[in-house]
Amino acid sequence: MSDAVPSHFIRDIILEDIKSGKHDGRVQTRFPPEPNGYLHVGHAKSITINFGLAEEFGGLCNLRFDDTNPSKEEVEYVDSIIEDVRWLGGDFGDRMFYASDYFEQIYQWAEQLIQKGLAYVCDLTGEQVRETRGTPTEPGTESPYRSRSVEENLDLFRRMRAGEFPDGTRALRAKIDMASPNFNFRDPVMYRILHAHHHRTGDKWCIYPMYDFAHGQSDSIERITHSICTLEFEDHRPLYDWYIQQLGIYPPRQIEFDRLSITYTLLSKRKLLTLVQDKHVSGWNDPRMPTISGMRRRGYSPEAISNFCKRIGVSKTNGTTELQLLEYYVREDLNKHALRVMAVLDPLKVVIDNYPEGQVEHMAAVNHPEDESAGTRTVPFSKVLYIEQDDFREVPPPKYFRLSPGREVRLRYGYFITCTSVVKDAAGKVVEVHCTYDPATSGGNAPDGRKVKSTIHWVSAEHAVDAEVRIYETLFAKEDPNDVPEGADFTVNLNPKSLDVQRAKVEPSLRGAAAGSRYQFERLGYFAVDADSTLAVPVFNRTVALRDAWAKIEAKA
Repeated sequence: MSDAVPSHFIRDIILEDIKSGKHDGRVQTRFPPEPNGYLHVGHAKSITINFGLAEEFGGLCNLRFDDTNPSKEEVEYVDSIIEDVRWLGGDFGDRMFYASDYFEQIYQWAEQLIQKGLAYVCDLTGEQVRETRGTPTEPGTESPYRSRSVEENLDLFRRMRAGEFPDGTRALRAKIDMASPNFNFRDPVMYRILHAHHHRTGDKWCIYPMYDFAHGQSDSIERITHSICTLEFEDHRPLYDWYIQQLGIYPPRQIEFDRLSITYTLLSKRKLLTLVQDKHVSGWNDPRMPTISGMRRRGYSPEAISNFCKRIGVSKTNGTTELQLLEYYVREDLNKHALRVMAVLDPLKVVIDNYPEGQVEHMAAVNHPEDESAGTRTVPFSKVLYIEQDDFREVPPPKYFRLSPGREVRLRYGYFITCTSVVKDAAGKVVEVHCTYDPATSGGNAPDGRKVKSTIHWVSAEHAVDAEVRIYETLFAKEDPNDVPEGADFTVNLNPKSLDVQRAKVEPSLRGAAAGSRYQFERLGYFAVDADSTLAVPVFNRTVALRDAWAKIEAKA
């Protein structure tokens, strides 16, 4: 695939704005997450766009928390978002803000709209408001409280702020047009009563602005030039602009782009929260989750995620991206940077009958075949080894070139060995393979020039470290997890085989490997050290598999 990053319409808008001198040539973006859950890969796309464009054009990007709904927001989410943005390379410097920083100013603007006769206090319940909004072909019904005087509205709104009324009994609504074809203009709610403790402002406020009212004004306060958001906010843009115009304040420009959707993946914080709360996963950072913290724990690198987000492009049309494309960029990055090691996930004992008892050799092994600076290490070699069960067949199928009776293969960094016999258990399963080795083939080369068709990996049984390996598949069994039978919810599509925990044998260099370290287990895939790892039992998550041509051949056999 080409490394060239395609241009897109948002970038073209910014180029034109700079050329025309709009905003005095400034570029100021922002990433505005609501702290009601952990960030997922869809947010990574927004982070890449907002911070990337600011960096490209010498501008700045703010991190601003949309903390206007304290009933769903937690400090844990704030902390996780800060960590994730920084991990992905988002440089917000000292520009970390909160919508709650602006609550007093936003409240004063609400009073300003009341004084202009453009907002009123409504006593309808939330359900009644929904019932009177009308349909796409019929106008809504005006609230009976729409004609309240400016003085009465100001009095009621101030009493709402003072905490005189229970939750849900009153709301401040904009007075626009109940017949507008855009439902967002049908007297939208600006403030609701919510007696909830806020993680930053405590109990100072019991009324909170709605997103549509707080968002544009927050952008204006920060003098954002390009307010970039996903397509579901396109119909909200006219309202965003209406508030700005009526208040006569600095006008940012809202621009919408396509929302990320990936096969076999859910990108809804509400549904991801359900998975966590109902314990379908171990937490927000479960390596099967599409959260940034889950991907980090699984072994994805920030560069891989960023490269994926850049290459999928930016458009005005929602679509679905294949999960395999994300895995391609993960694999591409790990191939460049992950050190190579040997591990055996499904051990089969191999005894080299003619190898001296008690002898141990230390074989030189390359840490990265394409990076000399990665250096080398040594791996112990002894009489008894472990190889993969799949690397031996007593009766080999066609085109099988790995170890089988009478066949010679190469041990990676070791010797040529030939299978001479097997030992079986009572059920007839091969549990031990006996071989001979050719001492002249040290280092994996035969002095007489003879060739073998297969090289297999191994670990020394005496020196191997027992490890736990977690093999992950997709969390959902369907390409579209939301495609469910009538009456069912998305959890019916959970994949019961999404996690397989195995006991493995790994080379001794992996004892004590730091959490987060990434490796290629030769011939098996890319793995990362999990946070659960200990010195006694290292734990590895499979990040992504290698391409395995043999798996396709065997499947057809």
